Amino acid sequence: MPQRTLAICALALAAVSSQVLAGPTLDAVKKRGYLQCGVSTGIQGFSAPDGKGVWHGLDVDMCRAIAAAVFNDATKFRLTPLTTQARFTALQSGEVDVLTRNVTPTMARDTTLGLLSVAVNYYDSQGVMVSRKLGIKALKELDGATICVQPGTVTELDLADWFRSRSLHFKPVVIEKYDEIVRAFAAGRCDAFTSDKSQLAATRMTLEAPDSYEILQENISKSPLGPMVRQGDDNWVNVVRWSFYAMLEAEEFGISSANVDAQLKADNPNVQRILGVTPGMGRNLGVDDRWAYHIVRQVGNYGESYERNLGMSSPMKLPRALNAQWRDGGLMYGWPVR
Repeated sequence: MPQRTLAICALALAAVSSQVLAGPTLDAVKKRGYLQCGVSTGIQGFSAPDGKGVWHGLDVDMCRAIAAAVFNDATKFRLTPLTTQARFTALQSGEVDVLTRNVTPTMARDTTLGLLSVAVNYYDSQGVMVSRKLGIKALKELDGATICVQPGTVTELDLADWFRSRSLHFKPVVIEKYDEIVRAFAAGRCDAFTSDKSQLAATRMTLEAPDSYEILQENISKSPLGPMVRQGDDNWVNVVRWSFYAMLEAEEFGISSANVDAQLKADNPNVQRILGVTPGMGRNLGVDDRWAYHIVRQVGNYGESYERNLGMSSPMKLPRALNAQWRDGGLMYGWPVR
């Protein structure tokens, strides 16, 4: 290729690179000095306050990871608890920069709300919880039952589809606030409660005599969960998406919060790119080249986050299952940082 052509190509690439250094959302977040995340109003293991009012969970860690990527400081964030009815409006209006709460990506949501699902950070399925005293062992036995469900959710739609497709019937008890719908179920206002199985497991822990409730084995539908942003800002999509993939890639290559400083000296070129030893990746996002280093050091890799919030070291004690790394038979597959 002639030298003149090479020079033109180099200039073109430089121009493209300069255009992706920042976007309106990233600029606004940096100017404000902190990241604003929308989370649920309280789901154990995903986003819920402890006894001191400090919020923890997988979705909170996602927010912390983005803050670490943007500011090199995982503490520079604030949370806005949002109901299922208010979550999309809050993101559309700019009240929050990103929804890190449990949101199921669907085609309708990606094509009609002006919003965009970025990645899946938890693979789940919709299930049903019942009181053991009812003796129900299969979903079809709920024909004619009253079922508690939150409005404005895919859960509500999939529940109706499941019953309609089988010519079965149910009576919905629709309550917006999650704590109120849990109280209604516990008080016997409905025969069953449907939600994501992880959410049902978290809810069961909060009920009096949790062993008296059973989550049926059958699934109503798929329920992948992950962060969501506004459409039209590709740079911000990349910041959020790659903050998550950095956590996955770190786990795959054995980089953890405990060894990340030692890994800065690793010979593996993948590790060098992830941790910013090889420069350039951060610049292309509009952040520091050590963006992923700060995520892992302050938040941990995906496995660490899962284990403390949902895994066997947590009260939830949920196995990794579909959320294991792809090499371990799961669906978690980080895109290459290169």
